Parts: sequence; structure tokens; C-alpha cells
Amino acid sequence: MFDILAITTPIFLIIGLGYLAVMLRLFSKEQVKGLGGFVINFALPALIFRALVQRPLDEIFNPVYLIAYGGGSALLFLGAWLFARQRGKPIGESSILALGLSTSNSGFIGYPIAVMVVGSSAAVALALSMVVENLLMIPAALAIAEAGRQQGASFLTALRKTMSQLARNPILIGISCGILVAFSGIKIPLPLFKAIDMLASASAPAALFVIGGTLYGLRIGGMLHDVSPVVLGKLVLHPLLILVMLWWLPPIDAALATAAVVLASAPMLSVYPILGQRYGHGESCTASLMLATLLSFVTISGLLWILEAYPAALS
Repeated sequence: MFDILAITTPIFLIIGLGYLAVMLRLFSKEQVKGLGGFVINFALPALIFRALVQRPLDEIFNPVYLIAYGGGSALLFLGAWLFARQRGKPIGESSILALGLSTSNSGFIGYPIAVMVVGSSAAVALALSMVVENLLMIPAALAIAEAGRQQGASFLTALRKTMSQLARNPILIGISCGILVAFSGIKIPLPLFKAIDMLASASAPAALFVIGGTLYGLRIGGMLHDVSPVVLGKLVLHPLLILVMLWWLPPIDAALATAAVVLASAPMLSVYPILGQRYGHGESCTASLMLATLLSFVTISGLLWILEAYPAALS
């Protein structure tokens, strides 16, 4: 168990450092937001680009991984959405709740943990998972929520609007450029690749620091009863469903499979409160993110212990 804590403890210590930095006013919320912009716009795209150009394209494009991660996430989203609708929740609120269960903070928390567990395979898993999240889960969820909010608006119209916005997403641009370079066989000049490598190496610690700084000031308040199902669903059901999909489908590389489950075990998207605020649920989404991040130290440590104790689980 101590070797598991040796992986997870440094991750959450850096998150705690970011929290303390804002609490002690060494960093302001705006400065943390600016650092988050650096991670999203430069460091993570560089990380994904580096991973894609360093491996053969047939090794990167793994249809079994995409089906397992995409199918498991979509099934969980659909189940959570139907459950919320049966309990009388509006279409938009149901969609946001389901999004919280089925999409992970892959870049800011999932990847830093996965890279310590499986090494370089984590970056490939991150790229594949972000394809699923950015091209399937987020567009579908926001299109459903937008259609429900506008009452009668076409789902396809809302989806086109969402996809148009995502087309300018730096992470998707990084994925696209990485695939094009890998496919074409273009050799990147060494100085340029070194710059990309330096940006990529900064992604994990900077992302964790940003998460900690973002958490400062968030409150759970009296919403524990309402947000607990979303939090437990995200931290337990999501990785469990991905694991079941990996069992059911043809086997893939064990490191890649492990990374998929670890990424799924991360809390929900860091922008989850912002997405929820647009549909009038910013406070509950904020409370969900806060509670999920706190509990994830326990749940992720437990997951890693299980995977270490029963390595055949992913074979």
C-alpha cells in the first residue's frame, strides 16, 4: 500500500500547494486562471502532440480503447440522464448531471497519476480519451442541454454550434496536428521539438497546482445529499464501467488498459461548474467538483491497490 501512496500522495500534495498558495494570497484567483490557460492552450496540446509524433500511427489509433472508453462513458451518461429524467429533472439539468458522471478531469488529474503508474503509455491514453470527451461526450451533453434550455431548438442546431466552438479547442488542434505529422512522417527540427518537449513536461505539475488554486473558496454547504450520487457515480461507476468494457472487448496492451481505468477514476471536468452555471446549476456543480476532488485521493488510491493486487483484472 505504501507504494500506492507514493504515487498518489505527491499528486495531492501539489494540489494542496496550489490551494495554500491562493489561501495565503501568494497567488490570486486570476493568476491561477491564467496558469490554467497556459496548461490548456499550450502545455497539454504540446504533451499530446509529443505523444502522437513519437509513436507509430497504428500503435496510437486503438479502436478497442476508443470503443471501451467511449462506449462505457456513453452508457453511463445515458443511464444517468434517464435516471434524472425519471426523477423529474428538466432536460438541461439531467444532461449536466450525467456529464458530471461520465467525463473526467483527464488532463489535470488523470494524466499526472496515470503517467506515474504506466509511464509513456499515459500520454497516448490521454489523447484517445480526449478524443472521446471532446468529440462525443461534451458536444452531445451540451447539445442536449442547449436544446432543452431553448425549448424546441433543434438538437442538430445546438450540436453544430457546440462542434463549431470545439473546433477552436487547442487540445483538439494538438491532436489533429500530431496525427497529421505522424501520418506524413515529417521530421520536426530538433530546436522546435525541444521547445514542445519543455512545454509538455510542464503540463502535469502546473495542472495540479491549478486544480488546488481553483478549489480554494469552493463550498459544499448543505448540498451533500444532492451531490453525493454524482460524486460516487463519477469516482466509482465510471472506472468500473470502463473496466467492464475492457473485459468484454478484445484485449489491449495492459499499460493502455490501466491508463484508461485510471483516467476514468479522476474527478469530473475542472470546467464542470462553469458549464453548470450556464444552465442554472453552478452551485451544485461546484460542490460536486469539490467533494469529488477531496474523495478521489481515497478512491484512486484504492483503485491502484486493487489493480496492483489483481493484475489479471485487465488481462
